[in-house]
Amino acid sequence: MEPPKVQQPGEGGLNVTLTIRLLMHGKEVGSIIGKKGETVKKMREESGARINISEGNCPERIVTITGPTDAIFKAFAMIAYKFEEDIINSMSNSPATSKPPVTLRLVVPASQCGSLIGKGGSKIKEMRESTGAQVQVAGDMLPNSTERAVTISGAPEAIIQCVKQICVVMLESPPKGATIPYRPKPASTPVIFSGGQAYTIQGQYAIPHHDLTKLHQLAMQQTPFNPLGQTTPAFPGLDASNQASTHELTIPNDLIGCIIGRQGTKINEIRQMSGAQIKIANAMEGSSERQITITGTPANISLAQYLINARFRDVAAMWNDPSSMTTS
Repeated sequence: MEPPKVQQPGEGGLNVTLTIRLLMHGKEVGSIIGKKGETVKKMREESGARINISEGNCPERIVTITGPTDAIFKAFAMIAYKFEEDIINSMSNSPATSKPPVTLRLVVPASQCGSLIGKGGSKIKEMRESTGAQVQVAGDMLPNSTERAVTISGAPEAIIQCVKQICVVMLESPPKGATIPYRPKPASTPVIFSGGQAYTIQGQYAIPHHDLTKLHQLAMQQTPFNPLGQTTPAFPGLDASNQASTHELTIPNDLIGCIIGRQGTKINEIRQMSGAQIKIANAMEGSSERQITITGTPANISLAQYLINARFRDVAAMWNDPSSMTTS
């Protein structure tokens, strides 16, 4: 379904550069990205807006749309109609007869939410009545931020008109003071090891995880720790104590990149899998090495160490077999 052309509200004046942030779940993000990134590429090209999607293994992602307001409205129209298309497709195999509304969640600085609500709720009531969309402003700020979620539901046409009005209010009432942006936290997926196989816990199910199994097997071959008896039979060599401690590693500068990964993705994965705090010291002038400090329980530290060691092995294997290289 092709979205209609979105007209600019008013005569001139509103076509200024603006940034709007959306909060989306994984499935919604997948719909926006499309196969091999084709959908988001098309949205960027046809709307003229910059559309960026936050990285990370998170249940929620931030989609940032930046550009002149007319480009932003076109991008929102394409997103709204894409979500409606997904809803229609999902209903083809469903007994449901009534079509649920399209829902988008904006992330707005809390200092601007008062202007969106208006005195006694007058502004938000006006938006609902004039556009036909349902608009809800969350009472609480998003975790570790000074932003709140603004949920818009309705038909795509109603959502687009509502976004236009919200943009006008945000331009007329800029944020006050510093804004601490909301950054979704990575999903904390429990990992268990049994019979030499790694499993991630998803809901009520244990899902085999082949990559973690490989890392576990490598670690068991070269673990630097002596076995500590039968206290942790599924994870030999790990101390069951919960007392936090610190361990330091020294890594050559030319290898630190493979541990950090692009935009920190690899080090974040190691932090998430191990549960350890990992800090990488800044490069010192004249030094060819960097110090990594790992803090956590002995089990956390051991897991972090063998994940780092396995990362080195994987990179070395790729260099030895160039045909297996992928972008990391």
